[in-house]
Amino acid sequence: MANPGREGESPGPFGRNGPASQAEPRGPLMSPGFWLHHAALAWRQLFDRRLRPLNLTPTQFMLLASVGWLAASAGQQPTQQEVADHAGADRMMTSKVLQTLVDRGLVQREPDPADGRVKRLRLTPEGRELGRRGIRIAVDLDEEMFGADGDPLRETFERIAARAGAAS
Repeated sequence: MANPGREGESPGPFGRNGPASQAEPRGPLMSPGFWLHHAALAWRQLFDRRLRPLNLTPTQFMLLASVGWLAASAGQQPTQQEVADHAGADRMMTSKVLQTLVDRGLVQREPDPADGRVKRLRLTPEGRELGRRGIRIAVDLDEEMFGADGDPLRETFERIAARAGAAS
């Protein structure tokens, strides 16, 4: 059967595509984005399962760990906004999740000495210990899933994230 589209066009799964000068769809199995999505889902599912004994979700862990990482690298306790930015998390969601961590006694909010409107975040000893255990889980999972490809993949993901950030 002949192609029902006009010359230079090809039908896609949802109707006609644009002119032939546009990239031709190759199907989802040839899309890096499709596989990145599935790899991220698989990693997240395993990470979630392995964090359960710590009673942490991946988002809680990421925020908890970000508080510790930022404090160690900056020499001062981070603000909630700095933690949200570091973790790539929405500001409102960060606030809600951090409140859960505060309620659990893992994080403390303290007034900034220079600006009373700003709250600085500090890990409690329990939060620090739980963060260390979560980091070990994350490192082990990364080694298991990515092995020797971990560093080149990380560099690729960093470039993709930077390119996406510049485009937005």
